[in-house]
Amino acid sequence: MSRHKLPSKSESGNSSAKISTNFVESMKKLLEVLRGHRVSLILIFVLATVSTLLNVAGPMVMARATNEMVRGFLAVTRGNGGPIDFTLVAEILLVMFSLYISSWVIGIIEKSLTAKVATKVCYDIRNRLIEKIHKLPLSYFNEQKKGDVLSRITNDVDVINTTLSQTISDGVSATVTVIGVLAMMITISFRMTLIALVIVPVVGIIVSAIIKRSQGYFRNQQKFLGELNGIIEEDFAGHNIIKLYNQESKCIDDFNKTNDKLRKMSWKAEFISGLMMPIMHIISNIGYVIICVVGVFLASSGSLTVGGLQAFLQYVRRFTQPIAEIGTIMNELQLTAAASERIFGLLEEDEIIHHSTKQDVPVDDIKGEVEFANVKFGYDSDKIVIDDFSASIGAGEKVAIVGPTGAGKTTIVKLLMGFYELNAGSISIDGHNITDFSKEDLRDEFTIVLQDTWLFTGTIMENIRYGRLDATDEEVFAAAKAAQVDYFIRTLPDGYNTVINEEADNISQGQKQLLTIARAMLANSSILILDEATSSVDTRTEIRIQKAMDHLMHDKTSFVIAHRLSTIMDADLILVLKDGNVIEQGSHKELLEKGGFYSEMFNSQF
Repeated sequence: MSRHKLPSKSESGNSSAKISTNFVESMKKLLEVLRGHRVSLILIFVLATVSTLLNVAGPMVMARATNEMVRGFLAVTRGNGGPIDFTLVAEILLVMFSLYISSWVIGIIEKSLTAKVATKVCYDIRNRLIEKIHKLPLSYFNEQKKGDVLSRITNDVDVINTTLSQTISDGVSATVTVIGVLAMMITISFRMTLIALVIVPVVGIIVSAIIKRSQGYFRNQQKFLGELNGIIEEDFAGHNIIKLYNQESKCIDDFNKTNDKLRKMSWKAEFISGLMMPIMHIISNIGYVIICVVGVFLASSGSLTVGGLQAFLQYVRRFTQPIAEIGTIMNELQLTAAASERIFGLLEEDEIIHHSTKQDVPVDDIKGEVEFANVKFGYDSDKIVIDDFSASIGAGEKVAIVGPTGAGKTTIVKLLMGFYELNAGSISIDGHNITDFSKEDLRDEFTIVLQDTWLFTGTIMENIRYGRLDATDEEVFAAAKAAQVDYFIRTLPDGYNTVINEEADNISQGQKQLLTIARAMLANSSILILDEATSSVDTRTEIRIQKAMDHLMHDKTSFVIAHRLSTIMDADLILVLKDGNVIEQGSHKELLEKGGFYSEMFNSQF
């Protein structure tokens, strides 16, 4: 499935039909998410409606008090009636006060429930995004910046949270207010209501035009925000390298360029959408003046009471205000639609292909026989990295994979663990195609130590235990000793409880690699993969680790990727790769006797 294509600057100004479609589709998908909260949403709508109707009824009740005071005042002035009935006026004002208090209390309950629904929806969306990320193939992350992916989980979801917590109740209140106020206005004066209604189509045309114009800018705003997060993430991750090569000015320049694009898009989006309220206020004020003139004329002719005029003028203000609020809500919904499109674009990405697990696959008794049969693979279909690769590895054998940089050594082990789908050929374990295993069962059989170490923020004990979460402390200590790292850990002030910071830069690169080796030893899986696992340690430590590795690899099928050929001289089988093909294979002695490519590599090192 292809991802949504965000429009360029030129596209955003002349593709209103596409923008409208994207807006509608994005909002439909968001409504599908809200469907799971139907009961709460219905209750919110009911509470918001009741609260608004009570508020709308206020001016009509106030009109009764005004009419009574006008009647009493005129009666006293003309001497043809009783004075103002202040008891009645007090009762009317008490009713009005009760209406407003009730509306306020119900509104608080409704706002609280709305906030609860909004946070729950965003909680669910973030959970879905995290689950989705773990289901995406590595090819997706090869094409996406980490910062942009993070921006979808943080910034875009925050946009939805803000919109839901404000827009749901505000939208219901504004809609109910328009309908309720319109009904009240009709009961007071049908002729003045017709004048007020002239405002509606004018406002509708303006809102529609502004939405079509600004939606593209809102979408690009979210796009450039994601790009900016990507730059920030990369700069922080590579801060030491940036300093080393004195590239601060280039990083600042790249940041400023993207930040400037974000500024321009944000300014255009906010400016164009910001025109909505001033224009609507001008139109409503013109309508208000006309209604005032007509109302005074009707009141002076006796066609309308003073209280009715006072109530109608209040309703006119309340009629134009929610229409303006609806315009503001539409403005917010544009940003929400842009954020939703990015979120659902991620959620709709193709996942890792999960092949059905066959009942006869013995996942609990893997011996470790591996067969590569005519494997063909390319990260892009038109750029083949591995071409017609075949090899047979017996259970418990130590297999070394050597070759020049870019030959496809690491790619082979990634294919073995099912990280990518093959273009052609097959890989089998114990005679079963790896597609017959579930991804979870398949990867449970592997332990891998990479050249690029990965440790998370936490104690050293927690980082080692990550290899097998149910391991006891004694088993963790034993793995650390086997990896030659126990002594170093115990020299630290807090020992195994020492916390590794976020960047893991409070220990050396070699120490980090030793910890990952200890983690691998603790996992104790059927098949072991070592990708330049000792590249960051000194020669003496490497010899000690090699002895521990020999013990770890006993009776296990092991794949060792190495550039230092001295570490794989005892391998049962050495696969020599060049340009994605196995050009030589055999033992160290056999390959030296051939005098081929491996012999040249070995002699160049010694």
